[in-house]
Amino acid sequence: MRLSELNHPNELHGLSTDELEDVACQIRERHLQVVSTSGGHLGPGLGVVELTIALYQTLDLDVDRVVWDVGHQAYPHKLLTGRYDSFDSLRQQNGVAGYLKRSESRFDHFGAGHASTSISAALGMALARDQQGKDFKCVAVIGDGALTGGMALEAINHAGHLPNTPLLVVLNDNDMSISPPVGALSTYLNRMRHSPPMQFITDSVQESVKNLPFMGGELPEEIKSLSGSVRRLSVPKVGAVFEELGFKYMGPIDGHDISQMIKTFQAAHKDGGPVMVHVVTKKGKGYPYAEADQVGYHAQSAFDLTTGKSKPSKSPKPPSYSKVFGQTLVKICEQDSKVVGITAAMATGTGLDLLQKALPKQYIDVGIAEQHAVTLAAGMACEGIKPVVAIYSTFLQRAYDQLIHDVGIQNLPVTFVLDRAGIVGADGPTHQGQYDISYLRSVPNFTVMAPKDEAELQRMLVTSLSINGPSALRIPRGSGEGVPLIEEGWKPIEVGKGEILQEGEDILLIAYGSMVSTAIHTSNILLKDFKIKSTIVNARFLRPLDKSLIHPLISKIGKVVTLEEGSLEGGFGAAIAESLIDENIINKSILRIGIPDKLVHHASPDQSKFELGLTADQISDKIINYFKINK
Repeated sequence: MRLSELNHPNELHGLSTDELEDVACQIRERHLQVVSTSGGHLGPGLGVVELTIALYQTLDLDVDRVVWDVGHQAYPHKLLTGRYDSFDSLRQQNGVAGYLKRSESRFDHFGAGHASTSISAALGMALARDQQGKDFKCVAVIGDGALTGGMALEAINHAGHLPNTPLLVVLNDNDMSISPPVGALSTYLNRMRHSPPMQFITDSVQESVKNLPFMGGELPEEIKSLSGSVRRLSVPKVGAVFEELGFKYMGPIDGHDISQMIKTFQAAHKDGGPVMVHVVTKKGKGYPYAEADQVGYHAQSAFDLTTGKSKPSKSPKPPSYSKVFGQTLVKICEQDSKVVGITAAMATGTGLDLLQKALPKQYIDVGIAEQHAVTLAAGMACEGIKPVVAIYSTFLQRAYDQLIHDVGIQNLPVTFVLDRAGIVGADGPTHQGQYDISYLRSVPNFTVMAPKDEAELQRMLVTSLSINGPSALRIPRGSGEGVPLIEEGWKPIEVGKGEILQEGEDILLIAYGSMVSTAIHTSNILLKDFKIKSTIVNARFLRPLDKSLIHPLISKIGKVVTLEEGSLEGGFGAAIAESLIDENIINKSILRIGIPDKLVHHASPDQSKFELGLTADQISDKIINYFKINK
């Protein structure tokens, strides 16, 4: 069968193993061809090609539900569910999404961009099925990295308490998430990988005893209990853990052996309760470069298929904010042994891999466990350590209670560096860092700031560590502004103090963080095209606002524009407006520029900013129209 001619995943049913393996080769070929051209997640999908095919051989996807955790590994799923022809548009504006998306396909049963949600969602579907008297299978596919997330373990705990609720959890064990997983569970799984697979004997024992003449086809409770004990003795340690939690455990099995997986999945579906099938796969399978560097090839920009090397940028770019942060933190840690960097399985993405290499004793990776990372930092701060939690803006959402309850209320000196704050591009709505301005504004005792460039980031990091309380600073994705960096001896910024970058009597532009450069470009357009002279304020701080600087300027100039790369609802502009109301500064015209109340879908950052009206040209037009300035 040609993959390009597959109209429905059920058409896989009845194909021979050889035919299915040929489909697997076609999936890998298409997967590599598209990702090498447009970029995207590479290693995860290559590792689950056979797993996806084998699982779908045992399901009717018109009725059965499959929930893929995170969605990094769902490209084979997309290729098998009608998106072969459109796959060239992967992660491009108006094209195929990089993650599962319910509105994109009826086969995308649950969307996600964050880890550890699949078991909860699949169990919810199973309970809804049973409550409504329906009959369909519910499957969660989760990686060993995501299994370390507290939410996944909570779901396992709940599902194991429901012995009559059929649910299949497929543990895709490749010894990787984005970075190598950490923790006791990972250690257990690693031991199992190096042990010969154990076969279950319980069913055969029960069947043999039931068929004895004097048993009459029934098993006494004592025998059932004994057979359960024999079962636990027959499985490796991790299997015993899941068995004790109420799951029937099968595995580990070879995740690239289609025939074996089909038989195992078929057996699992026959069970009347929760089943865990442990499948061992190789991330990046079938592409040697991805197999050899599983971290580097987790996700890739466009690359040369022959050499595996990324295609060089057309023009050199300044270092990324993440890299500048990582380099600066290393130097700070070298001078102060009490400073510690903490990541939740995102060392490379946040720049903390530099600290891991340079000073491993001052580096902590907690795995995919954002809530734990925040409260761990709070505990360390209680004992005099200076924790720096580097985390994506979108992932810190998962630990909001801990920000308030464990850090804010107790006024503990923990520094949070929010990477990927603002528009992030092709990862789509689950990853946009558009909410942190709003959700941090009300957290007690926090100082919240954002740098205008990478040099100011260096100073703000030092500032954060000097504050006797919690602080957060947001940095955007991608390259900095190209300003000269200060090698060391960074001076803290006075907390709550903004700066005037330019003076003009016609209009006041108050910008926060990454929008300062946009404000400068907008000012240049207004001056060149309309002879409008602007005062530009780099606010620096969201909390506390520099009212002593901002309010007199507002009263003097009158026409005010706030600029932020975040949601307008409860955002920076809202904070400015509220401060004016509180101090009875009224009858002033305020234009708030930011992300409107809408989801930001996958596209390049520049495309998203244009669609949202956040380019300098668009902002200057808005200013002219809003304030009714004669053109």
